[in-house]
Amino acid sequence: MNDIVYLNGEFIPRDQAVISADDRGFHFADGVYEVIKYYSGKPFRMEDHLQRLNNSLKEIRIPYEKTESLPAVFRKLMESNKLDFQDAGVYLQISRGSHPRVHHFPRIEEPTIYAFSFPFPSFTENLENGIEVITAEDIRWLRCDIKSVSLLPNSMLYQQAVEKGAGECILIRNGVVTEASHSSVLGIRNGVVLTHPLSNLILPGITRKVLLEISRDNGIPVKEEAIAEEDLYLMDELIIAGTGSEVMPAIRVNGQKIGKGTPGPLTRFFQEIFFERTRNRL
Repeated sequence: MNDIVYLNGEFIPRDQAVISADDRGFHFADGVYEVIKYYSGKPFRMEDHLQRLNNSLKEIRIPYEKTESLPAVFRKLMESNKLDFQDAGVYLQISRGSHPRVHHFPRIEEPTIYAFSFPFPSFTENLENGIEVITAEDIRWLRCDIKSVSLLPNSMLYQQAVEKGAGECILIRNGVVTEASHSSVLGIRNGVVLTHPLSNLILPGITRKVLLEISRDNGIPVKEEAIAEEDLYLMDELIIAGTGSEVMPAIRVNGQKIGKGTPGPLTRFFQEIFFERTRNRL
């Protein structure tokens, strides 16, 4: 199937999409991206995704001021690919654009805008049963709050998890948990939700934000403070959270059980309320 993609103002078959070999996204990973999930054809937390996109663009100084037009682009992609009534996703990438290779930021009239849609079902079995995860040193750069297309360190770290049969890799920097290779991490200990505070060391995850909202709406205590590496194994419950992961129970870390080694009651509560919100677009 030759699906339809969006490239620089045009909706075209994927095999006709051509990007310049001088694009700075190719040479320097000089760009940012977002992934938005649609539940039954309706976007979840679009405004949050666009705000994070705008923040990333601002931080790397790509002068693109048309993000308010993107939801219409995404809608047409969904319709063109017959995904408008399904659980699906849209990937968007914006690079600085094409220019002969120089290390500074050159003046470029137009960035490169590329987007495509794809089926994006939930990982139902893993959500029900939980996953095993591993830990590794956080080898990424110091601006993890920017959703950069420079994902080689993340890929290297996630590859370690794949090779060990695990579902994610939790990252440790200076003795504490930051996040995971492509997800946020939230621990639960004695009824308190713990997660690394927002900073340059973690991405401001949308699902993380939703879970903290659910916590506060329901009187569940939250501490936005880093979990020490040695305390990770003392958590009663552990959640891997993200647009793709949704509310994923992590039941083993490096082979050691978390709590009883099964998804815990607060995790189940968060899953229930989270999916209610996806249905109601809250």
